[in-house]
Amino acid sequence: MSSFAASLRSLLPGRYRERRPRVAVVRLSGVIGAVSPLRPGLSIGTVAGSLERAFGMRGLVAVALVVNSPGGSPAQSHLIHRRIRALAQEKGVPVIAFVEDAAASGGYMIACAADEIVADETSLVGSIGVVSAGFGFVGLLDKLGVERRVHTQGEAKAMLDPFRPEDPADLARLERIQRDVQEVFSGLVAERRPKLRSDGESLFSGAVWTGRQALALGLVDALGDVRSVMRARFGEKVDLRMVAEAKGSFVARLLRRTVPGGMGGGAGLGEDLVAAVSERAAWARYGL
Repeated sequence: MSSFAASLRSLLPGRYRERRPRVAVVRLSGVIGAVSPLRPGLSIGTVAGSLERAFGMRGLVAVALVVNSPGGSPAQSHLIHRRIRALAQEKGVPVIAFVEDAAASGGYMIACAADEIVADETSLVGSIGVVSAGFGFVGLLDKLGVERRVHTQGEAKAMLDPFRPEDPADLARLERIQRDVQEVFSGLVAERRPKLRSDGESLFSGAVWTGRQALALGLVDALGDVRSVMRARFGEKVDLRMVAEAKGSFVARLLRRTVPGGMGGGAGLGEDLVAAVSERAAWARYGL
């Protein structure tokens, strides 16, 4: 078809044009949960708009989730998972997740919202477990000549205070919380991945596997990438529509550019530094 004819055809009402199968592509990349006020990670608040736009497109044959996350907040992971499932059921659209570097921990929980999971051979998949990490500064304030004063109502209110020695009662409470979250996580995986090919004890140990290993275990359904899989399934003319990520408020974006460390000057710089270290540590757990 000549360019002139194509131009004329573009002026016709939509029902007379050639209909290409359309796939909405949503990127879900980064640590899950709050990183810092001006460096938000993945959360239901940051991704809800993108998901709504993706599932609201006309002529959809599928929604593709490109997942690249080392995990993070269990609550935010679960909320994102539930929103994806709700929209998929409401719109009657199949969802396919594509793993890039990693879908680990909460990242895998999000991927499990898809009807199918596709990974690269070298992707890292799994880490179905719960971890809590922090630092201990016992004795530091004494060396600095600083007296710390904490007043609480409720014996567990100052649980896991980093400036006090670890309390066995606090550790017991933490273990109960972790066990409960792990039951939710493992139950969700078992429900969404009914063809797992291993006993739950090894799969739910917190270990990660490569894409090829994950395929053998039933943690993923196929190996590939979003472009090749979608073209093979829906034809070479498939219309892959990227859904733009939310950029945050104008004020937040302006502060990122104009104020060192964001809001608060030096304090913001320190906060961003801690956030960057924490984010880097989340990826480093998987050698990334």
